[in-house]
Amino acid sequence: MEAFNSKDLAMKAQKKILSSMANKSTVQRFIDDTTSEILDELYRVSKEYTGNKGVAQKVIKNLIKIAVKIGVLFRNNCFSEEELKLAQEFKKKLHTGAMTAISFYEVDFTFDKTVMSDNLTECKDLLLKLVNSHLTSKSHDRISHVFNHYSDPQLLTKLYDPSGPFRPHLTKICLGLNKLVEDGTI
Repeated sequence: MEAFNSKDLAMKAQKKILSSMANKSTVQRFIDDTTSEILDELYRVSKEYTGNKGVAQKVIKNLIKIAVKIGVLFRNNCFSEEELKLAQEFKKKLHTGAMTAISFYEVDFTFDKTVMSDNLTECKDLLLKLVNSHLTSKSHDRISHVFNHYSDPQLLTKLYDPSGPFRPHLTKICLGLNKLVEDGTI
């Protein structure tokens, strides 16, 4: 097993944003253990799907950078009331997506790539609206890169193939998502 760790990537992203506060305990404020495990599985899925370690690392690195930046914006009360409503809408859409992902995993042959892809696209659009005036176009590109990658219908189809090679990854992802849903995180 290779030594990829999403917490380390999150720490690198945090160093850029919070240079003097870059330490492991600060990163844990933004990304918990369950989320980190999900990110590690998403990395493995991306690496196996693309056959390219660098591409997979870039997707996860972009995801972590965005999560940390949004966390910083939220913790510093940078969002207006209207933007906070968008954030709630995003959280609801993410929750719906997580519940749908879990349901598709638990009940074989119910997977619908269009439903999953559309949900991820709607999440992307809401997130872009939320950060529109707060983050640079480079960050917007990162958001698009991550969501476009994971909403790829071919990737989703391979991920949800009940006898496919990604099934162990999907199992771990859905166990993590279920925990986050139960905890009220998403």
